[in-house]
Amino acid sequence: MKKIYDYHKDEQIELYVLIKSADEKTTRTNKPYLSFVFQDISGEISANYWDATPKDVEMFKPGTVIKLEGKREEYKGSPQIRIKSIRPTGNDEPNNPELYVERAPINKDKMVEEFNHALFDITNANMNRIVRFIMKKYQHDFFQSPAAKTNHHAFMGGLAYHTVSMLRIARSLTDIYTELDVSLLFSGVILHDVGKVIELSGPTATDYTLEGKLIGHIVMINEDIVKACKELKIDEANEDVLLLKHIVLAHHGELEYGSPVRPLIPEAEMLHYIDQIDAKMNMISQALTKTEPGEFSDRVWAMNNRSFYKKTYINPEKSTD
Repeated sequence: MKKIYDYHKDEQIELYVLIKSADEKTTRTNKPYLSFVFQDISGEISANYWDATPKDVEMFKPGTVIKLEGKREEYKGSPQIRIKSIRPTGNDEPNNPELYVERAPINKDKMVEEFNHALFDITNANMNRIVRFIMKKYQHDFFQSPAAKTNHHAFMGGLAYHTVSMLRIARSLTDIYTELDVSLLFSGVILHDVGKVIELSGPTATDYTLEGKLIGHIVMINEDIVKACKELKIDEANEDVLLLKHIVLAHHGELEYGSPVRPLIPEAEMLHYIDQIDAKMNMISQALTKTEPGEFSDRVWAMNNRSFYKKTYINPEKSTD
């Protein structure tokens, strides 16, 4: 069966999808409707369900697989679906939500291998012990969790994939800028988003948990470093521990973006930009995957609502000589 992004503008659609989010809203004339985000393994798309009743609200909750009929359209440059009909799936239909969840493009074993490689490069004893302690605690959820509710790496395994990609960038930077502390930068990369395993509800119908809304992943990982130090009998006043705390606390770069402190050491500044590079590149890549060569992508809200052009020429293959 076709997936969401197998359909083009103005095509009639008929397919099974997962409800990722369903927000109750009202029109200007105070009529109720449901604002949906549907998803399958090809991506996500929005849709509005007009004149929603209390029964509809109860029936069409996030995490529910439905049969959808409608038309693929665009609104202000972004794809959406005009709903003709929706209904819950029956027991004889493909109703397992995991069938509709996008996954990381590399498998878990490969990611674990790269993490282990990076751990051996963390030669500072305190940092190595802290990182291993925290990763052991969250290992299962870490390799399942998305990196975000929306925007970048918002898929199963997205958190681990984002972190692996950042480790690859960090490794290249430490080869160029040899003054960077490899142990500190790699530790910061691995730990900076670990709190998202608590902040987010999981890969299916991802939402923010109560702890995520009230505390946030930056504070959570700082608390985990404190707990690790107590368990491992490491003095929190040691400079290397303070630097590790600083690098994760500062990784959003600015106070208005959620960091309680701005980067004040080179490794913290690099972590912030590595995070930005990988997040932005993932959003652009996701948009261009759904775009034909020679055309512009749908608008990417988190990239200042820009559209990106997909080039038509093919890069020449590297010589194998």
